[in-house]
Amino acid sequence: MGRLFGTDGVRGLAGTELTSDLAFGLGRAAVAVLGRHGEGHPTFVVGRDPRASGEWLGYALTEGIRRAGGDVILAGIEPTPAVAFMTIDQGASAGVVISASHNPAEYNGIKFFDRAGMKLPDAIEDEIEAALGDEPVTTTSMGHLRPIAEGRERYLRHLEGAALARLDGWRVVIDCANGAASELAPELLRRLGAEVVAINASPDGANINEGCGALHPDVVAAEVVHRGADAGISHDGDADRALFADHDGAVIDGDQVLAGCAVAMRDAGALHDDTVIATVMSNVGFMRAMKEADIHVELARVGDRYVLEEMRRLGASLGGEQSGHVIFADHATTGDGLLTAVRFLTTAAAAGVGVSRLASVMRRYPQVMINVSVPDREALADAAAVEAAVDRAEASLGDAGRVLVRQSGTEPLIRVMVEAETEAEARVHAESVAQVVRATLGY
Repeated sequence: MGRLFGTDGVRGLAGTELTSDLAFGLGRAAVAVLGRHGEGHPTFVVGRDPRASGEWLGYALTEGIRRAGGDVILAGIEPTPAVAFMTIDQGASAGVVISASHNPAEYNGIKFFDRAGMKLPDAIEDEIEAALGDEPVTTTSMGHLRPIAEGRERYLRHLEGAALARLDGWRVVIDCANGAASELAPELLRRLGAEVVAINASPDGANINEGCGALHPDVVAAEVVHRGADAGISHDGDADRALFADHDGAVIDGDQVLAGCAVAMRDAGALHDDTVIATVMSNVGFMRAMKEADIHVELARVGDRYVLEEMRRLGASLGGEQSGHVIFADHATTGDGLLTAVRFLTTAAAAGVGVSRLASVMRRYPQVMINVSVPDREALADAAAVEAAVDRAEASLGDAGRVLVRQSGTEPLIRVMVEAETEAEARVHAESVAQVVRATLGY
């Protein structure tokens, strides 16, 4: 059996892979593990996205926490980064989010934050997983349960304080993915002065991420053109990421956001050691743009938790991923799509330019990604045939592109990514490598 925790917590099909029994057990085990690490009577801030399964998973999780003697502060439906902020703000021992982020509604997940709002280290997650098999601890009384007090308002004020300028005169379309930020994200931008057009902001428990949000940035891009807006924002279901569109409907990905913000922060003297943290998935165009701007790049594994680990190691103030997870270390402890929207839009506003100008510091090389379903993603490590296929593709591309094959951290997939001077060339090599992955590791 593989490790229960992936790069973003425990995730699976709600009711079959992620059951109420497992949620209860995780709550109980988390109390026991935190107790071993000095939290004798731990308090958890618990939030969720609007998936229908979140209600019964939340009940099971909080029951597990309380029956083991822990207290629960219920945040309700809130973005993942809001729960991280509230964990610190409330002085809690830990935070828990019930969400499957960008995945379809039938999935759900459970991820933990420590008292500093950081995702738990792998070693602590392993302890929680191991503790699932322990005998239940007998407690003299149930833990307490209470709603959070002004958590959302305090989070909103925190985000407002990160703005570099007002957005008066801006018309912004925001795609909320029918997710956790459906109320919060439009309200934030209105407070900053923008005229807001909110789409996919009516969650019903089953429509989260359905043909919308950060996995479908073309949706907001088309609406920006239709509305004559200045910019568009796409969040995912738990709003820990943001992608953008400019006034012409061109999509702006996380690499471009990171590049634009890195240069602006460098110019303002706010980029520590002129260093930015990216991942192995970052576009080759990003790497070249940072080299031209004399900004040093350090690469981390894919996953905002690993970006943050590298940021903390180096004391970096900015890091992120192509997928739209961006971390501004002076303001947050995790990827925050709402904060990213505030910083990117107000950086442009402060400079008196549009988001297209901010993003233009890099040229995005065409990139083709092919996902291959596999029964065992761990088998990639020993797949010599796949390694040979990658070597052939890299030899053909030379310095004008790159190939990356990696396992997904959250799904039973092998991801094949190729960048090249043209999309056609990238696709030829991606399909060639993907075919070998299917033949070697696929079903």
